[in-house]
Amino acid sequence: MQLTESPLLNLNVDLDDGIRLSATGALAPVAKPIVKKINEIFENEKPISTGDRLIFSTWIPPAPSRAFDRMISAQLRSLVRRNIPDQLSISVFRGCPNSCIHCSAPSRSGDILEGDVVKRTISEALDLGTYLVTFDGGEPMLRHDLPDLIAGVDDRAIATCFTSGYALSENLALDLRKSGLYALRVSIDSPVEEQHDRFRGREGAFRDAISGVRNALRAGLLVDLFMVVSPYNIDQLEDAYSLASDLGAHELSLYEIVAVGRWKEHAEEVLSPRDIERLADFHRRMNRLPDGPRVTALPYLLSPQMFGCFAGRRWMHVDPSGDVMPCAYMPISFGNVKNSSLKNIWMRMSRYRWFRDRCSCQMKDGVFRSLHFEKEDVK
Repeated sequence: MQLTESPLLNLNVDLDDGIRLSATGALAPVAKPIVKKINEIFENEKPISTGDRLIFSTWIPPAPSRAFDRMISAQLRSLVRRNIPDQLSISVFRGCPNSCIHCSAPSRSGDILEGDVVKRTISEALDLGTYLVTFDGGEPMLRHDLPDLIAGVDDRAIATCFTSGYALSENLALDLRKSGLYALRVSIDSPVEEQHDRFRGREGAFRDAISGVRNALRAGLLVDLFMVVSPYNIDQLEDAYSLASDLGAHELSLYEIVAVGRWKEHAEEVLSPRDIERLADFHRRMNRLPDGPRVTALPYLLSPQMFGCFAGRRWMHVDPSGDVMPCAYMPISFGNVKNSSLKNIWMRMSRYRWFRDRCSCQMKDGVFRSLHFEKEDVK
């Protein structure tokens, strides 16, 4: 199957024995390291689906597509340290019905990022090369104009959205799909209803998540069950996978808890290196299975040995006040989209010395935290 087509670079994939890419064209020698890395990652893994289009993951644009071409281009640029903001996440609404004990943005003042600001920011990100735009909150489903905002993401990128499932009716799910939403990420903290509700601080939160998954699937959306892994639920990985499989979700994504927001005072209650290796083993093992959801363990894929952490290097996050941070878990502002262009903010961020080399999550670095954690702005 041909994935890209250009005068300089053609990518093809062979699906007969796993997933294996090959490259031809003038830029093939330049692309060789990227093709090799992708082949190493997917050597023993399964895509979500194959057919007219190849869908590796809800985190990756389908191939062939214009957005997929831009992703490959971004990978090539990263080889020569000319990174672009591949990924933009934008919190469109701070309000939320939940009170999660691990929330990274616990203020619930109800701030709303104005629609025209959201659309302009997305447009600027697309011009910079972004291929993945993620709508976040609070709870984005509380934005009545969410489908209109999602429609602002054209075919240069894919649009995804986080939700707790709250207020996600079947009609809203259909509207989101019609607006161009590619995938929905439904947060789950435990496959056990009582434990999930306790993490979320609200009875009924688990039922909302399950209902949201089902409504999204009925609407024809890709669905990713997204689990923030902590010492309190890491022993539930198998059960979380079974839940994702039983629901018919396409993917189970695993992220590690970060000592920020409400979890800031629990700096000792994070994952150990051994825990991270458990996530990597789980990722590899489950993706060797021929059936069931794909597993994406982000601490494994974003490790220095793989792609490295994207924060400040290939990811920008905009909070509901308009402040632009390296990621949703790093509370350091490099500017505000209400009074500065995203391009200028990205230039300041990408040149910052802490974001020059490939590394793991720097919010686990004691020196980095001591220098930055209490800062509200970076000059």
